[in-house]
Amino acid sequence: MKDRREFLKEVAAGAVLMSSGSKLGVAAIRDGNTQVSKSKVVIARDPALHGTGATTSQQPDPERVKNLLDRAITAYTGHSKPVAAWKSIVPMDKVIGLKVNGLGGKGIATHPVLIMAVVDRLQQAGVLPGNIVVWDQNRHFLESCGMAVNTMPYKMRAYSSDVAGWEDEESAWGVARIRITKILTRDCAMVINMPILKDHSGAGVTFAMKNMYGVVDKPYTLHANNCNPAAADLNCIPVIRDKVRFTIGDAMSSVYDGGPGFRPERLWYPNTLLIGEDRVALDTIAWEMIEHKRAEEGLPTLEAAGRPPHYIAAAADPSRGLGTNDPKRIQRVEI
Repeated sequence: MKDRREFLKEVAAGAVLMSSGSKLGVAAIRDGNTQVSKSKVVIARDPALHGTGATTSQQPDPERVKNLLDRAITAYTGHSKPVAAWKSIVPMDKVIGLKVNGLGGKGIATHPVLIMAVVDRLQQAGVLPGNIVVWDQNRHFLESCGMAVNTMPYKMRAYSSDVAGWEDEESAWGVARIRITKILTRDCAMVINMPILKDHSGAGVTFAMKNMYGVVDKPYTLHANNCNPAAADLNCIPVIRDKVRFTIGDAMSSVYDGGPGFRPERLWYPNTLLIGEDRVALDTIAWEMIEHKRAEEGLPTLEAAGRPPHYIAAAADPSRGLGTNDPKRIQRVEI
């Protein structure tokens, strides 16, 4: 158990490490006669990921998932080899957390095959097994992602906030006032966000920013007004802003209505990974995907349904500076 001095030292070290900021996702693109910074988002697809005649219990093909992940990571970083790409993203000698999402149950949770593909690549890049932590808010959510609780220090670890506990003192930014899991504050130097794309009964869309509701003790206090501006404010809390700096978004299957729980009658298979550092740009594209599918199915827009994800625009506001929702400032790399 760390004492307070050790804890504060590690938090500061982690913040310095991550706030130095990777420039991988920002490109200077000429727009007319001026250069503007654009946030890169890789949209990697494999239509054959689930094979033919996919059922609600079918997992995507593990080898195809690995190949899709490799394509996405190399396209994002510009490195031709996956191992080199990973080395440019994560520190090799620090604890790396994978924040998954199992709230919706086994039918609509971050896919185990994707989690293990990331774990395998991290280890191949040089991250020690004991320095990889797969985690979610509680044991049940974690198990929905196919992970059994394991705290052995020399293996890949998997445990939840109800095992690790939350900080005694609240963290606050704007309307968000909550206690944060010690997995984020104390255990991990960097976190890879691994949400699954879903419709949400309140927020409209749940993906990169909304997945951070799983790092706090009382997420229900952040749902007023369609989670706006709470979802944006939550992501502004320094330890979340600084440590959660990369997203491997699971859009291999998704629920386009009736979420965030599992609705087999509203399940569809985008067979896609969304990769990036700009959480606002990622959520902007996620929203676009949900709206497109809803239109295909003859459903009203999220605005018309009374649950527009306005927290995305709030997050893009300069007062928060979390990223961009401007299509002209998003570099979409579709592969």
